Amino acid sequence: MTSGNQGYAKEVDGDALATPRYTSHDGCVDPVVGDILSSWRYDISGITPAMRGDYEEHFAECAYCRSRQHLHRTIDVVLIGMTTISTAAFVLALAIIHHIQPLQHWALVSLHLWEIPIVLSLQAAAIGGLLLSFLCWVLVAIATPAPVFLTGVALNQARSLHARSLVDRDSRVA
Repeated sequence: MTSGNQGYAKEVDGDALATPRYTSHDGCVDPVVGDILSSWRYDISGITPAMRGDYEEHFAECAYCRSRQHLHRTIDVVLIGMTTISTAAFVLALAIIHHIQPLQHWALVSLHLWEIPIVLSLQAAAIGGLLLSFLCWVLVAIATPAPVFLTGVALNQARSLHARSLVDRDSRVA
């Protein structure tokens, strides 16, 4: 049994070749730029400022790409937040286990494999969870632009607070 078109010419719709891969027909105002941005997960922080201007202009014009960028940054922030909370929870668990002496050697699992007793204590499980959570945090920080995005948000907030404090100070002086 064979598959495919059995040697016959396949008819291709003319619009099928021009259809953007990542953007929808009714969404992006420039499908070529939209495809480029979607392949970068709508992150332009890593490109040179000279090249960034065109993409920032596209974001200003295209509500679809702006919303997709917002969605991707939200996912990035949620990922970095969840891994941070997970790491903090394991640090807290280790602190509690270390503070309460009887919990340090309390066995979670006691296996007898190949006649060798293997005991997994709460402390060992918490250390393993902490290491895994920290590894996930590092991978998320490397793979996503969340740290750069959060730094930019923090700088913008600091600038607005500084400007507001200057306006308040000037209004009290006058």
